[in-house]
Amino acid sequence: MEVGFLGLGIMGKAMATNLIRNGFKLTVWNRTLSKCDELVELGASIGETPAAVVKKCKYTIAMLSDPSVSLSVVFDKDGVLEQICPGKGYVDMSTVDADTSSKISEAITSKGGSFLEAPVSGSKKPAEDGQLVILAAGEKSSNHSLCLLLLVMGSTEFCLVSLLRALYDEATPAFDIMGKKSFFLGQVGNGAKMKLVVNMIMGSMMNTFSEGLVLADRSGLDPHTLLDVLDLGGIANPMFRLKGPTMIQNSYPPAFPLKHQQKDMRLALALGDENAVSMPVAAAANEAFKKARSLGLGDLDFSAVHETVKTTLKNSS
Repeated sequence: MEVGFLGLGIMGKAMATNLIRNGFKLTVWNRTLSKCDELVELGASIGETPAAVVKKCKYTIAMLSDPSVSLSVVFDKDGVLEQICPGKGYVDMSTVDADTSSKISEAITSKGGSFLEAPVSGSKKPAEDGQLVILAAGEKSSNHSLCLLLLVMGSTEFCLVSLLRALYDEATPAFDIMGKKSFFLGQVGNGAKMKLVVNMIMGSMMNTFSEGLVLADRSGLDPHTLLDVLDLGGIANPMFRLKGPTMIQNSYPPAFPLKHQQKDMRLALALGDENAVSMPVAAAANEAFKKARSLGLGDLDFSAVHETVKTTLKNSS
């Protein structure tokens, strides 16, 4: 079975590479088509447009940068909607808000296609290692009512072959390659919400971690020793372990670009507004990421927010 893959940025490229190396036949697309070349060398085919990819493949995965791009790829000319139809599925693994995910779902299903949102928790290294956490929501089990209707109408073969397994079940082999664990969270929108909550917590933690590193250094303590102490305590976690050493060296190679983290903070705060949840810590963290973007750090790793703490101290001294 041929699988489509739209979006070959930091995350998408790693995820698509793992699928190819594990035997999946992929047709890929990216706005800058030259970014497909490395995947072609591994055996992928190129689709000239999202519509061309969907036409060729039974189901198509998208890993795109933000809600506006996700909507554009679906609704614009030569987009997904032009070729989606019964028997085809669309799996959006981008990080978007629940409203965007719902709009895409309604459009896909209105044309008879199946839709699954499946944003991921994890950045470049987990994507490369196939260790992402996948937060899926949408159609999970077989639609027996539709099956019965199709049987009555005489569409026996289509029913038995295409609809006995829903999109989540069909995507599970791919999820098992790209991730270490998949969660099914119910109706469309829940995956997007869970991802925003996770990234809101992560962004807030990164700001506090940055302040701690600077505070240790300014207090005459060795930041490396701080990392050792943290790693042996109750708040030990992979993020501190992975990011801490490079942050101390003022090095921020992009595994998860800061501009995307700030986008997720903004969307999480909007979710908080919708649900009347006060989030002063997340709001302060968002301001720090916005400041980092104003300093030209948006394309660096989100840990570059560390620089805003140092800059604030320099300006106040």
